[in-house]
Amino acid sequence: MLGFLRIFAVRRTAASMKATIHFPASLLFAFSQACYLRGKSGDPDIIKIRRTSTPDDVASVLLKERERQEVYGAGREINSTAERDEDDAEDEYYDGDDTGDKDEDDGEVVDDPEEDGGGVEVSVGDQKQQRRVSHGFHLVEGKMKHGMEDYLVAENRKMDGHNLGLYAIFDGHSGREVAEYLQSHLFDNILSEPDFWKNPVTAFKKAYRDTDNDILENVVGAQGGSTAVTAILIDQKQLLVANVGDSRAILIQRGNIKQITVDHESDKEEERDLVESKGGFVIKGPGNVPRVDGQLAMTRAFGDAKLKDHITVEPNVTIEKIDRDTDFIILASDGLWKVMSNEEVAECIRGIEHGKKAAEELITEALMRGSPDDISCVVVMFH
Repeated sequence: MLGFLRIFAVRRTAASMKATIHFPASLLFAFSQACYLRGKSGDPDIIKIRRTSTPDDVASVLLKERERQEVYGAGREINSTAERDEDDAEDEYYDGDDTGDKDEDDGEVVDDPEEDGGGVEVSVGDQKQQRRVSHGFHLVEGKMKHGMEDYLVAENRKMDGHNLGLYAIFDGHSGREVAEYLQSHLFDNILSEPDFWKNPVTAFKKAYRDTDNDILENVVGAQGGSTAVTAILIDQKQLLVANVGDSRAILIQRGNIKQITVDHESDKEEERDLVESKGGFVIKGPGNVPRVDGQLAMTRAFGDAKLKDHITVEPNVTIEKIDRDTDFIILASDGLWKVMSNEEVAECIRGIEHGKKAAEELITEALMRGSPDDISCVVVMFH
């Protein structure tokens, strides 16, 4: 009987609160016993109910939890190792119907290091004009025999009265230490910048630089580095994206596809000029790929101490408007983008309703096309 009851254990996810709850009184009492026993295990996602609770008490707890979730869905930090990939990463929150007027403003790409990109302002009215947003992820270890070096973040967070969606891909090279460190620290460093709300571009760049200094001093030696693409969704109205390296993010709005990051590859003239201006050079290395000083295929990265004089951690930062036409945000490592174009990625997930399913479909397609690298992907959906 206990095994039967455990299937009713209530987890704190918005999805579990979508349906009206009706349980017989006898089952609610037995259910309270099961929840009590499982709550003692320390699982933070289990609602704990006292052994002495009456059926009415249990129903009251369930109703309160449901109401809490309808205000703001439960976000959770994803420990994105290959072992955790089997978890269902779908995470939904509800913030009201999208009943506002369409915003026709285009997104702003900020490339000038001296330009702050303006402050982040979202009105109370904007916060009420929101839809349901879900995200999912998937990642697989490649065939390179160096162990899994991709890490990611996909979580919701509340800060200063704003609902934030935090999404990131970190593709490590020459070890996983830098990518793992970024997963644990980079968003906290960005959001703790005093100028984050007023000058987000400046805040991103300073946080990237300071985090890189911490990595060089405390995490790795001469070798080891990582790409980064970080996206912060603010109240479903603004999207802030920064990146270094060749991990990429795209935005799909009413079927129109926009790449919102820059691939920092050494075969691009602007990036090669950057390396040469720092005293470095670009030549073809292993795999016939252009590489900085014959070693690194990208011109911007965290870590890589021995190449730091010739590369940079300065990110490109983009600010985008999110409106009712927004369909998807997709972040992925280069294991996906090397074998699929932006258009092919968008077409691959057309009609899919769940973020995790979309991420799985993309990676499956990349594998079928022969991608040998680690592949990680986060898909954010607007419903």
